[in-house]
This record gives sequence, C-alpha cells and structure tokens, in this order.
Amino acid sequence: MNWNNLVVLNLGNNNFSGSIPASIGSLTNLNSLHLCNNTFSGILPSSLKSCEELVIIDVAENRFAGNIPSWIGHRCTSLMVLSLRSNYFHGHIPKELCALTSLQILDLSHNKLSGSIPRCVKNFRAMATNNISNEHLNSYRASIRYGEILPLESALLVIKGSIREYNTILQLVKSIDFSKNNLLGEIPKEVTSLQELQSLNLSCNFLNGSIPMNIGTMVLLESIDFSMNHLSGKIPSSMSSLTFLSHLNLSNNNLSGKIPLSTQLQSLAASSFIGNNLCGPPLKDNCTVNGVKPNYENTTSKDTNGLEVDWFYVSMALGFVVGFWGVCSSLLLNKPWRIMYFQFLDHLGYKLKSIVSL
Repeated sequence: MNWNNLVVLNLGNNNFSGSIPASIGSLTNLNSLHLCNNTFSGILPSSLKSCEELVIIDVAENRFAGNIPSWIGHRCTSLMVLSLRSNYFHGHIPKELCALTSLQILDLSHNKLSGSIPRCVKNFRAMATNNISNEHLNSYRASIRYGEILPLESALLVIKGSIREYNTILQLVKSIDFSKNNLLGEIPKEVTSLQELQSLNLSCNFLNGSIPMNIGTMVLLESIDFSMNHLSGKIPSSMSSLTFLSHLNLSNNNLSGKIPLSTQLQSLAASSFIGNNLCGPPLKDNCTVNGVKPNYENTTSKDTNGLEVDWFYVSMALGFVVGFWGVCSSLLLNKPWRIMYFQFLDHLGYKLKSIVSL
C-alpha cells in the first residue's frame, strides 16, 4: 500500500475474509479503521502499531483470535474508540489498555476473555472527566457527497439492551461493555471513579462479590447491566441517586434484601430484578408481608427420629409430676401437716354440704 495520506479506511459490512495484510502498517496517517461485520480471521497484525495516529479501531463481528495486543495501549495513545466485539479473543484484558487516557468507548463483549477486570480502569480519564478534548472525532466527522452532509464516523454499540448505530453524537458517548465473556472476581471499586460513564455492561460473566457501594457517584449512568453473574449482597442504597438511569438489569444473581426506593428504580420492570432474593417494588414480594419468618427451629423443638418433640409440653408434664409428688410426700412424711390437711378437707366438705342443703 502506498496510500500514505489515507486517513479513514472503512471496509465494514462486506464479505471480506482472510487475515489483514502486514502492509497496513504503512498507513502511518490512518486515523480511523473500520473492518466490522466481515469474516476477517487471524490476529491483529503487529504492524498496526506503526499507525500511532489511530483514533478509532472497530473490528467488531469478525473471526479474529489470539490475545488482545498489549501494544495498543502504548502505541495508539490517541485512541478514543476500541471495539473488538463478537470475535474470538481470549486471555486476560491487558492492563496496558489503561494507558489509553482518551478512550471513550471500550467494547470487548462477546469474546472468550478470562481473568479479572483490571483495577487500573480508573486511568480512563476521558470516562472520568469531561475536560478531555475529543477534537480528533470532530475534526473529520463529516463529509459532503451530492450536496448532502454525511456523518463519516459511526459505531454500532449495545446500549440499554439493544444495538444502535451512533454517528453524529458518537463523540459524546462514553461506555464500557465487557459482557458475554468468562471474567472472574469482583467488580473493582475503581470503576466508580468513571463518573462520566453513561453505559456499563458486565453481564453474562462469572463475577462475584457485591455491587460497589458508591456506584451512586456515577451520576451520568443511563444503562447498567450486571445480569447473569454471581453477585451477592444488597443493592447499594446509593443507586437511588442515579437520576438518569433508564435501563437496569440485575437479574439472575444472588442479590438479597430490599430494593432501594427511588423514582428510577421503582419505575423499572420487575424483570430487571428477577432471579434473586430481593423484595419490594417493583417486585410483587412485599418485604413487610412476605419477609423471612423467624426460624424457631432448634430453639423450641428438636427433631428426633423423624418425630418432632415439643419441649414446652414435656416441661409442663414434668412440673405436674414433681409438684404432685412433692405435696404427697410432704403429707406422708409430716404427721401434723397430714392431720391439718384432712381437718381442712372435712371442714370444707361440711360447709359445701350445708350450702347444697339450703
């Protein structure tokens, strides 16, 4: 290739197959690489590290495999969009990606990634603050054809549970999607420092632990999907502070307790919370009515050979026997008490007889 001044290469939505030629590294001025929705295979060529001006890499929906190249974090420092969705990448998420301080969109969903989510995600400064300039996207985002202004940059993103194409507002979108992988461990609390993030999708993994307590500080979140994991504990009360939240899916985890009260949470469908041990609106299970009943097992009764013995009645019977024989033995052993007791009975009998005769 001798197209040294080429800035945008868009081969998306075709039937291209095979591997990417190493000569692509000669496109040193390349800003945007779109190869999505083809059947490209193999690995991302290391020659791409020469394309240090890349702002967008979109190779979603292909058959690329191998590890995610760690050099992306060191050589493509201006990268703002990285979409590797629906491929066959495996291994861990490289920590080197955290060096991409301008990154606004990171989509690694539908792969075979394993390991934990790197704690260094807090270094994605463009997702943490709005002070990072996105002039790279603005500088060449439109072209003119047949007198009509057409958006040049676009990306397909899964946000709020559906796939959408973003073009004219692409530079305003900030999202992370790690869904449908084999990720383990806890959701790092460092992710809550990304306070400009609008969409966070970690669904369909093997994540455990609890939802970060201060997730409510991510005030711009519009979409959260943590479904199909092994998360436990309560839903943080701070989640009620997410006033922009319009899509939430926490279904099929091990969450428990009462759903926090807020206009957003109670307006969501009950399906957002099913498959847990939760109660309260919008679920039909009312915490005050259908709460867990006190378990008196092992305190008032005991299971012996399949028969339940109630010790309350046993103690009553024992008390009666002890009391009865206590009185009888005292009368038998103490003659004065015995004489007084029978005199009392005789007096009581005469008195009752006189009353009846009247």
